Amino acid sequence: MNFAFTEEQEMIIKTTKAFVEAELYPHEKAIEATGVLDMDLVREIQKKAIDAGLYAANIPEEFGGAGLDTPSWLLYEKELGRANYALHWTAVARPSNILCAGTPEQRARYLAPCVAGEKWDCLAMTEPGAGSDLRGMQATAVADGDDWVLNGSKHFISHADIADFAICFMATGEEDTPRGKKKLITAFFVDKGTKGFSVLDGYKNVSHRGYTNSVLQFDNCRIHNEQVLGEVHKGFDVANDWLGATRLQVGASCLGRAERAFEYAVDYAANRHQFGQPIGKFQGVSFKLADMAMEMKASELMILEAGWKYEQGAATDADMAMAKLKATEMLAMVADEAIQIHGGMGLMEDLPLERIWRDARIERIWEGTSEIQRHIISRSLLRAKGA
Repeated sequence: MNFAFTEEQEMIIKTTKAFVEAELYPHEKAIEATGVLDMDLVREIQKKAIDAGLYAANIPEEFGGAGLDTPSWLLYEKELGRANYALHWTAVARPSNILCAGTPEQRARYLAPCVAGEKWDCLAMTEPGAGSDLRGMQATAVADGDDWVLNGSKHFISHADIADFAICFMATGEEDTPRGKKKLITAFFVDKGTKGFSVLDGYKNVSHRGYTNSVLQFDNCRIHNEQVLGEVHKGFDVANDWLGATRLQVGASCLGRAERAFEYAVDYAANRHQFGQPIGKFQGVSFKLADMAMEMKASELMILEAGWKYEQGAATDADMAMAKLKATEMLAMVADEAIQIHGGMGLMEDLPLERIWRDARIERIWEGTSEIQRHIISRSLLRAKGA
């Protein structure tokens, strides 16, 4: 196995890191202080990202994106992950890959404007009563001639406030299974401004300031059959085909933040003196650094291996779950230890460590909780034994 990065990958890392440091870092403190992402600033940075070839890098070239292969995309996500999440996710947007599953007409209407930076999308799955149990969703879509009528609500929907449309997963029927009835799910495009579709303010969040969440309400919202994404009742199939790598995106961004926190910790340990020597000379600090470095290396190898297997079409659910679980829990440990090494100064807003520490908390929840990842991993082990 070749562990060396290609010349192109080295260039992606260098270009993305330089862009993050020059264009994103200077605006982090203002967003952290206000919790508001100024859209004029977003448009300014967005143009620079498009000119630099960093915008929509996850989308295949045939649809106007940069067409990065999965390992290269994850290296790019890692470098973006160093910065405030709201800033890089909005200003250097990566439209949802699921948009590629649309018909040619749908791609022209929804995907192309997102790739061009003219629109943003959002995904709507989670409901107040159905988080990890997506089959338990209560929001429905009922066929009525050539239309569908949507009712119900979604919550925790990221950046829906600025999105021009939502990709909504709704229950459209039931089927009998050996374990009882199971919901059939269909995905729909729902444009903002459609009658009966409301986007309400969500909840205040300790993680990722400026990156909002919203509540979506559907009250007899009528949309045309042309707005079905994929096949009716096959919403999970289209999600599994196109959204599988989102867990790796989460893990890759965690690598970037962990690396940034680690750099601060090593620098502080080398330059902060106590009792006549750098504090890094004390075993209580030096062993922390060793453990942090080891966990970061293990996490990166797992993310890149899963990304390589995904590119080959060989990744299993367990591969993806292990990589996401390891990287998100690693970030929590590294952020915490970086603060411990800094002492009280680590919790001050003068440094990005307290932000990285806060932001780390959500990573073990969204895109599948740590418990769900462990369930996926253990299930794969037991099924191999027929259990």
